[in-house]
Amino acid sequence: MKALGEAEALPEADRAEGAPHPRETLSLFGHQAAEAAFLRAYTSHRLHHAWLITGPKGVGKATLAWRIARFLLATPMDEGDALFGAPPPPDRLDIAPDHPVAHRIHALSEPGLFLLRRPWDREKKRLKTTITVDEVRKMKDFFGLSAGGNGRRVVIVDAAEEMNQNAANALLKMLEEPPKNATLLLISHQPSRLLPTIRSRCRTLALGALGPDDMGRALHQAGIDAGDSAALAELSAGSVGEAVALIQQEGLTLYAEIMELFATLPRMDRSRAVKLSDAGGAKGAEARFELLLDLIDRLLSRLARTGATGQPLPEILPGEAELIARLAPDLQAARAWADLSADLTSRARRGKAVNLDPAALLLDMCLRIGSTAERLPL
Repeated sequence: MKALGEAEALPEADRAEGAPHPRETLSLFGHQAAEAAFLRAYTSHRLHHAWLITGPKGVGKATLAWRIARFLLATPMDEGDALFGAPPPPDRLDIAPDHPVAHRIHALSEPGLFLLRRPWDREKKRLKTTITVDEVRKMKDFFGLSAGGNGRRVVIVDAAEEMNQNAANALLKMLEEPPKNATLLLISHQPSRLLPTIRSRCRTLALGALGPDDMGRALHQAGIDAGDSAALAELSAGSVGEAVALIQQEGLTLYAEIMELFATLPRMDRSRAVKLSDAGGAKGAEARFELLLDLIDRLLSRLARTGATGQPLPEILPGEAELIARLAPDLQAARAWADLSADLTSRARRGKAVNLDPAALLLDMCLRIGSTAERLPL
């Protein structure tokens, strides 16, 4: 394992920019059912050797994995045995922050823990694009060492779908013949990308989106001023990681600008479209370009969903509900916006990949949105 100083000096593939690493986050909000399911398995002595923690990116999957790791490595092996005088079985995963295991895990120096993630490429000075088979082989060496502490060993894989084919096959062999007293925690944003045989050998803990209250508490714990946590929860689809990125890039302000542009439909204000496109396509504004694509796509999706269901969504910003109701009054409009959403941002990203002018790509998107609105009976 890396020493703390080395971990801090190099980029970490499993750390969201601007937020604490999940190993530094002690509390988890909004996922009591998943914690309870794990504890029921633990206290009933039916603890599965492999757990697949799934859900949208940024909702707390890694935080849960690290909480489970701390709990397992800090709890005596006989905890919860039905013997006279034994302590009651635990009903929470909390471990005291000053516990030695908590300190060692924070420093990535816990001998009972192995972290499998995309490694740093020292030669190219960047993170590798996949988890390689060499990293999985290191895990085999880890299991070859004598178990210390309470005898348990825990592996966290973050994220499992980032393994290349050889790495996935090597991990599968370990899942088929798991080492004694080992627990593997696989974090996956896209479990459909995993080998079916890997999924079938894991018990799944599925995490959902966070609501406004839990979002506010999670951001407060991370030391981030949430502002309007209800708006952030809706715009980020309940993802804390996405909410952090939105806060850093003033996503709510940008979404308001997009709404103002859409408010000029069906005859789009071209000067406003040019201004928005130029700002998102400026040199050095790659992050803003990507955020613009995401937010435009999000508004188009909200238009399609509202038009199809006839049910208003929770409002992100004042005036959004009225705008969406006007632009997506029926199923015909819903289909038009859905068809546009399916193609629009992917075309822009393909254009960016072949070095087309990003401002021109954004303006083309705006014009296509305008032409779609003009064809609708709004």
